[in-house]
Amino acid sequence: MNIIIITACPSGLVTSYLVAQLLAHAAQNLEWSACVECHSQLTVRDECSTADIDAADVIVVASDIELNLSRFVGKPLYRSSIASALNDPSAWLQHAQLQATLYIATAEDTQHDSQTQLVSLLPTKPSSFFKKVVAITACPTGVAHTFMAAQALNDTAAQLGVNIKVETQGSVGAQNTLTAEDIASAEVVIVAADIDVDMARFNGKRLYRTSTGLALKKPRHTLIQALAETYVYQTRQQSSAIAAQDEVITKPYKHLLTGVSFMLPMVVAGGLIIALSFMFGINAADQEGSLAAALMQIGGASAFALMIPVLSGYIAYSIADRPGIAPGMIGGMLASTLGAGFLGGIISGFLAGYSARWLAQKVSMPTHLSALKPILVIPLFASLLTGLVMIYVVGPPVAWLMDSLTHFLNNMGSTNAVLLGVLIGAMMCFDMGGPVNKAAYAFSVGLLASQTYGPMAAAMAAGMVPALGMGIATLLARRKFNVGEQEAGKAAFVLGLCFISEGAIPFAARDPLRVIPCCMIGGALTGALSMLFGAKLLAPHGGVFVFFIPNAVQQLGVYALAIAAGALVTAISYATIKRSDAQMLGKSREG
Repeated sequence: MNIIIITACPSGLVTSYLVAQLLAHAAQNLEWSACVECHSQLTVRDECSTADIDAADVIVVASDIELNLSRFVGKPLYRSSIASALNDPSAWLQHAQLQATLYIATAEDTQHDSQTQLVSLLPTKPSSFFKKVVAITACPTGVAHTFMAAQALNDTAAQLGVNIKVETQGSVGAQNTLTAEDIASAEVVIVAADIDVDMARFNGKRLYRTSTGLALKKPRHTLIQALAETYVYQTRQQSSAIAAQDEVITKPYKHLLTGVSFMLPMVVAGGLIIALSFMFGINAADQEGSLAAALMQIGGASAFALMIPVLSGYIAYSIADRPGIAPGMIGGMLASTLGAGFLGGIISGFLAGYSARWLAQKVSMPTHLSALKPILVIPLFASLLTGLVMIYVVGPPVAWLMDSLTHFLNNMGSTNAVLLGVLIGAMMCFDMGGPVNKAAYAFSVGLLASQTYGPMAAAMAAGMVPALGMGIATLLARRKFNVGEQEAGKAAFVLGLCFISEGAIPFAARDPLRVIPCCMIGGALTGALSMLFGAKLLAPHGGVFVFFIPNAVQQLGVYALAIAAGALVTAISYATIKRSDAQMLGKSREG
């Protein structure tokens, strides 16, 4: 009996590998000749050849994901879930032999055909598809996802034999910048960005857009999709299908993150300068002409005063490009002076952006006057509309709401503080840099404009927990982690100290059902303790390095204790419930 065995699980990790080994062993005991194709990152995937398929009497598939099985059309095939093959592999194989039916191509096979051909050709003939690929990575904070996604794309491209150059648009500005020659020679452009980036230079190029998170977690998939799903980017007169795709990508969440990204350096610099003014005493800034007063003027009266206008201006910029900046910043300044805070700034940014974009699309002018449109007509009327709506409609109710929120946060009892800390902490650890994490972080950063520093302390403390917890876990239960995981643990610990939650992503990707709950429990504990202790943080980033700046963190001792407690809870809980590769193999054999 000649058979082909195919296994695949959603994560592509341990289960797929274990089932493949168990079925191969069972086939050997039955004295069957087996070609095993395992879709797993733990072993080299050797696809069965055409000769193997021709010689096979039956194809057996244990999989919980969609696979392209078109190469088996006309062959007897049996398919079931991967779990059903674990209980009694030998009986499962014999049952599969009896129940196999001639396979007929499905719609899913047709859908996957083009991608399957690309995957098979990529390692051996990349040049036939890619003379060169260029890419951009950019995340809202410009610290972790930006550079980790770039590294993942570079590493995967090297494995596939693809020539790639990745430009990172991080917090320090653009690095490894793409030149005009790079773009001209590239056959495909990949934009892995969660914020607005300059797209004009890619006009006329084949382009594929995705998020930094997907490029980091699934770099191979990203490169393959870039081959199969690119479209020719055009700055004007895009087709309706392309416009619809862009509208999904440029949804309001991305516009908000663009504003937050540009606002963050202002908040970090302002917060740290205010903290430096406190070195001379909490009330030293009241002494006119003193250095403390000058520092407070720089950090508080200037940097913090620009937070909301910059947030609003760059939300509008993300929506309407350069014509949106002026009305957006004017609306943000009005939100600040009216007391509408960061909520008013967000509203004014969207109002200014969409009004500027509407004017750009709907107002037509003679050709000889068209140059006045982006510098006169759009800023004038969009600013008027935004300003009047902010003053007469949005400003008063949002200012009342912000006053109520600030009063509540500054005067809430310990029970409410703990509950808020639990919520912020759990959100920061849920997706480690994803949308939920960013929502909690943006909320906490926005409150800095109203001198509410407690939620920011809880957010940063909880954000350090996942990576720290995974690093400690690899030390507590060293024998449960393979060599690669142990090395990843060392890197995760360092990243955690720097407030880079993404250090835990490799662990969450391998074992999400255990890692994420453990991280959320630890993060919720840290957030609750931070709020309970009354910790306050003036700077929204920096991790432990902020600790060395006097008065940047209030209640520093108990704040560090809260972080340590959450990290230890995460580490101990995960070290306890984690199963090593050997344990999982033993359990499967017992079953």
